[in-house]
Amino acid sequence: MAPDNIDKYFKHLREEYIDQFDEELEMEFGEFDEENTDHGGSQDHSSDFRKSYFRELYRVQTELVKLQDWVVETGHKLVVLFEGRDSAGKGGAIKRITQRLNPRICRVAALPAPNNRQRTQWYFQRYVEHLPAAGEIVLFDRSWYNRAGVEKVMGFCDDDEYEEFFRSVPEFEKMLVRSGIQIIKYWFSISDDEQEFRFDCRNHDPLKQWKLSPMDLESRIRWEEYTKAKEVMLEKTHIPEAKWWVVPGDDKKKARLNCINHLLSQVPYQHIEREPVELPERVYHDDYHRNPTPEEFFVPEKF
Repeated sequence: MAPDNIDKYFKHLREEYIDQFDEELEMEFGEFDEENTDHGGSQDHSSDFRKSYFRELYRVQTELVKLQDWVVETGHKLVVLFEGRDSAGKGGAIKRITQRLNPRICRVAALPAPNNRQRTQWYFQRYVEHLPAAGEIVLFDRSWYNRAGVEKVMGFCDDDEYEEFFRSVPEFEKMLVRSGIQIIKYWFSISDDEQEFRFDCRNHDPLKQWKLSPMDLESRIRWEEYTKAKEVMLEKTHIPEAKWWVVPGDDKKKARLNCINHLLSQVPYQHIEREPVELPERVYHDDYHRNPTPEEFFVPEKF
């Protein structure tokens, strides 16, 4: 590797680990001092860019809470599909969306491979049971579009099943929309070089090695087949009732913000006013007695 490429690689590697650190920092974002953030940003993940990113993330997550309140108040039913190449950033975007929401209202459906019984069912059947009731949001971390992607490329379905999927899915989604379910579909795109870099990082990171599956490795070999399958899928299933939206994912932070901003723009939510909650007075009884908890019940205080 040429010296210039080595420098570029290690700069990229440094940004990757900074991003991983930022993921942990985001979980404690309530301590972030918004007044000390700067506006603007830069093309790389400089200190100013990261401050701007956290400031904007806090803003859009605040809006997501408003959207959640509106969904509950109006009984809206929302489905968001996340598809894309492995390591393109679907999971990171989903994590930022759900981070501050009520998991009973906004939940994630990440279905495993179908079992033997499910393989004999109507193809959409196992997805239907995860659809939202009134006042719920469901985020599908991969969805029924598995048939148009991994199943097609890896040979897990035959040609007849593949063609039947494209005949059925537009009607299936139109039926869901007619029943009152809003569907938003995102495809996370990533470049060949960036995917290779992220796979390499996962391979050397003990905390992320579990993300690198044999199927991921096979996807590298079949990159061009996945490209063709994606192009056919977008062409045949981009319908007015449920459009596809492509999220460029080479920059994780920008991809997250762009996706969440767009999601907010697709739902006609409004701020729901809430009456301030007044805490009731603690009730005391003269005969109340609290029994001591045995010492062996306690977690050892090592910190």
